[in-house]
Amino acid sequence: MMNYRQSYDRSLADPVSFWAEQAEAVAWYQRPRNILEHLADGSHRWFADGRLNSSYLALDQQIALGRGEQAALIYDSPVTGVQQRFSYRELRDEVARLAGALRALGVGKGDGVIIYMPMVPQAAMAMLACARLGAVHSVVFGGFAPYELALRIDDAKPKLIVTASCGLEFERVIEYKPLVDKALELALHQPAQVMVWQRPQAMAELHAGRDLDWRETVAHAEPADPVELASGDPLYIMYTSGTTGKPKGIVRDNGGHAVAMQYALPNIFGMQPGDVWWGISDVGWVVGHSLIVYGPLMNGCTTVFYEGKPVRTPDAGAYWRVIQEHKVNALFCAPTAIRAIRKEDPHGELLKHYDLSSLRRLFLAGEKLDSSTQHWLEELTGKPVHDHWWQTETGWPVTAPCTGLGSADQRPGSSSLPVPGYNVQVVDEEGHLLGPNQTGSIVIGLPLPPGCAQTLWGDHPRYLNAYLRTYPGYYHTGDGGYVDEDGFVYIMGRTDDVINVAGHRLSTGEMEELLALHGAVAECAVIAVQDPIKGHVPLGLVVLKDDARLGEEQVQRELVALVRERIGALACFQRVVVVKRLPKTRSGKILRAVLRKIADAEEYAPPSTIDDPAILGEIAERLGAAGFARAC
Repeated sequence: MMNYRQSYDRSLADPVSFWAEQAEAVAWYQRPRNILEHLADGSHRWFADGRLNSSYLALDQQIALGRGEQAALIYDSPVTGVQQRFSYRELRDEVARLAGALRALGVGKGDGVIIYMPMVPQAAMAMLACARLGAVHSVVFGGFAPYELALRIDDAKPKLIVTASCGLEFERVIEYKPLVDKALELALHQPAQVMVWQRPQAMAELHAGRDLDWRETVAHAEPADPVELASGDPLYIMYTSGTTGKPKGIVRDNGGHAVAMQYALPNIFGMQPGDVWWGISDVGWVVGHSLIVYGPLMNGCTTVFYEGKPVRTPDAGAYWRVIQEHKVNALFCAPTAIRAIRKEDPHGELLKHYDLSSLRRLFLAGEKLDSSTQHWLEELTGKPVHDHWWQTETGWPVTAPCTGLGSADQRPGSSSLPVPGYNVQVVDEEGHLLGPNQTGSIVIGLPLPPGCAQTLWGDHPRYLNAYLRTYPGYYHTGDGGYVDEDGFVYIMGRTDDVINVAGHRLSTGEMEELLALHGAVAECAVIAVQDPIKGHVPLGLVVLKDDARLGEEQVQRELVALVRERIGALACFQRVVVVKRLPKTRSGKILRAVLRKIADAEEYAPPSTIDDPAILGEIAERLGAAGFARAC
């Protein structure tokens, strides 16, 4: 059993041998002999001659290993009051019947299926059913705007759309079927059929000849066995924002993804078969694929499928209830969820009602984890809280404490050490390697480890230009930061979030870290606003805690003084605006680019990923009153 340092060093010195050994954990139909193949265009592929099926690995293989009666999926929906448990055998049978129904509709290997679902078990079943047939699924976050859904329909060209009649948020019912119908009016490509899971909160109208009722379609279907696939066959497409306005379809292959998932859960997250894992996200995001569906199931864990929020379903104790009731051993969530809990329950009074003895550790990622939030959560729960960093493109963590390898070292502000397989480096604008503690662009030396995307759906040149051409020999992450003398990685934000103030390159992430230290601040964001003399100057936007006793003006003065004291007058940090809330994506990321446009009085469109578009008007009003956003 190698420790972290041995594993990491070997993974870089001899990646072929290292990943060939890790691939032994996968139940291949045909074990790969061609472990790593370098392609002429600079990209590469793993396990090219291997053959497998991801649905088999997640379900059938677990039953073969004796886990048939173990809980595979626990559905907990505080918004409906419904809870369900599916054993591995029950889940396999549901997925096999659904796959048989899809096969009867003409869906087969290589066909596209778009899944537009809320957080209900049927969303996971649809993903696994597609994987069982070799169909390529693309999960689009339920409730996405019709125009954005139409873009994805035209790019993926699905044979079928799988959806639900509605999704639920707090006390809102969001009808999905009208959104799908509108998207199909806008789309050039027309899928043959739309299959609808009817929910009692809002029954959908079905159009004769095209729309199908899920239950009726599946009721008499013959179960489908897993289809043998090549390692390089695509498992799914995950769309992420692109600078051109056209979304980028990240492609995940079956073989590399399976090896990565079966490596990550035990070695990074410390999970073993039979453990209860809770990935708190949505299947519309990459976390939902890696840490709600495929990763936990491929490792024989029980996965919690949660339809709710950290607060208001019904209160800020919701997470603690789920941990107690389902005996959760470890979880993943975004820092913004914890900040929301802290804002409503700053002293953790609600936690006192629950037993967290089953919980071993918490992992946070998706945005920068400020030390204030990390320390609050650790003190409140008495459990280790681990920051880590990854991207949609990588599909699994790039930096993380590898708890299963005996490494859980942490440093404030760092997302930890690189995971084995990831050669993390820092370069300047000309691609020259920088030394310890020098800030630049974070890159990853090639080859990327298995599981990372190696192309975009239908547009390989765009993949090469976006990720491999900027710094030859490296994958361009788009994030900036530095690596210290001991190898700990510090992510300071996207490279376009570095402010140039009168020639000084300053990190908004560092300023946000300071603002978050103030006892009255619940959340914050620092953006660059245009300045006729200095080019840009920073502007802080803060949300105060509900129990904050200081007035806005005093908080503003103290925050300005704090940044000037810790960073210096060169930061030109002079303005703080208090807002009721910050605009975020549904996955919890703050929309800093939109905030910059509002502050600079530029035209902007509400992004398709925004959680609540109405908040933009509130922000514009506050910034306008403060002397910004004059054109809004």
